[in-house]
Amino acid sequence: MRATVAKFATAKNFQETEAVVRELVASGDPAVEKPLTALSEGDLYFRKSDSAVFIGKEAGQSVKLADPLTGVDAGEAAKAEVTKVKVNNTLRRVIRDALGTLTLGADDPAARLAAAQTMFKAPDPNSIEALDAAIAREQVASVKARLEQARASAVLVSDLPEVDKLAAIQVVAARGDRDALSLLTAFEAKAEGPLKEAAATAITTINSSLAIWAAGQNVWYGISLGSVLLLAAIGLAITFGVMGVINMAHGEMVMLGAYTTYVVQEVIRTSAPGLFDWSLAIALPLAFLVAAAVGFAIERGIIRFLYGRPLETLLATWGVSLILQQAVRTIFGPTNREVGNPSWMSGAFELGQLSITWNRLWILVFALAVFFALLFVMKRTPWGLQMRAVTANRRMAASMGIRTPWVDALTFALGSGIAGIAGVALSQIDNVSPNLGQGYIIDSFMVVVFGGVGNLWGTLVGALSLGILNKFLEPYAGAVLGKILVLVLIILFIQKRPRGLFALKGRAVEA
Repeated sequence: MRATVAKFATAKNFQETEAVVRELVASGDPAVEKPLTALSEGDLYFRKSDSAVFIGKEAGQSVKLADPLTGVDAGEAAKAEVTKVKVNNTLRRVIRDALGTLTLGADDPAARLAAAQTMFKAPDPNSIEALDAAIAREQVASVKARLEQARASAVLVSDLPEVDKLAAIQVVAARGDRDALSLLTAFEAKAEGPLKEAAATAITTINSSLAIWAAGQNVWYGISLGSVLLLAAIGLAITFGVMGVINMAHGEMVMLGAYTTYVVQEVIRTSAPGLFDWSLAIALPLAFLVAAAVGFAIERGIIRFLYGRPLETLLATWGVSLILQQAVRTIFGPTNREVGNPSWMSGAFELGQLSITWNRLWILVFALAVFFALLFVMKRTPWGLQMRAVTANRRMAASMGIRTPWVDALTFALGSGIAGIAGVALSQIDNVSPNLGQGYIIDSFMVVVFGGVGNLWGTLVGALSLGILNKFLEPYAGAVLGKILVLVLIILFIQKRPRGLFALKGRAVEA
């Protein structure tokens, strides 16, 4: 092995260097990964005096040397005493593919899977023999399937007979993703006769499959957006439904929840970094309490004097929203604040051809949990019964001994608190800034009106419906025009059903 590595010192051009690379890979020895990686990164040197090859790291006017196979320290040499083995982009690609072939025998299935993926995207007929050996010894079914696909891609660029290439087309077509489509499209452009027809048929099949998966991806994006709208609107649904208050400061309750999350994470970063993965769990009750306290103060200090005057309520809460925005700007500054993702909310996974991010999935789960928890409070607790009684007929509820002013105050605090915990979730997917809530207030009102004022099931159906509709309109109309079209459709719908999808029933409501 050392004799082969030593040939890098005598290679006269890139072609000879590439031949040495292939000779090292053909050995199958994992130890060759070190010199090949160093060569790819421009860190392989040879000493002029004896042509000995080393891995080198420049340090001022000298180079720190290490053994190319073991990595053991080999002292230092002046820059003038060593020569760097030259490498270009073509050679780097060869090394990358070679390292992929080398990891086919790795102990870790994930490493073998990554190697198979790399070799599929960069097919090389010279790797067929290595792939055959890897397929024969592979025990993990998912990895074996990827290895077979990598072999099929290599067959398509090889000189093997037509029957082998027809079989390879079927294997690649079964993969059904965009990488397979790109490979078959390139192959079909050069193929002739039955091969060209088979490739064209496979391309048509993949395109049809991808169209279905694309629709499914749009549905997932719509559900994801709908869960965000549900979180932002669910608190508004109960305050608007029970109290009839047009609360323009609702978005700022969301903002307060997001900034509470930021403060919690800053404290954890400086005082207890090990608790970072628990930061959202810690922030949730605090965000609820902060937003609920502010909401309670707004209701007791302003809104209770304006019942029955919706326009003045709208203007007053709009003024409150401006005050809260400016207060946050004064305390935290006008720029975006960084809120990190815990490890369990980072990354994504593939489900067929769907790409699903963990943060969006957890937000969907969280939104449904909040929805059902609130539904339980509304339907199974004495306070929920009082809230529903006030919604149905305020005067009758008051005559039965229900303290309607306190129901109003606590309901407004509850709605604001839910908006605060919505801000915790939204901090994971949006910029935390003083304007955070402004992006959701209009959509929240649309969800509430469309679903039926004060009806939680209507809010759920409305949020998911509008989310999915938005995502299906965006590719054709763009984001801005898509929102306009959704608004127009809601206006037309409200003309036919003024009370929304699920209208509340009661004497006061019907009056």
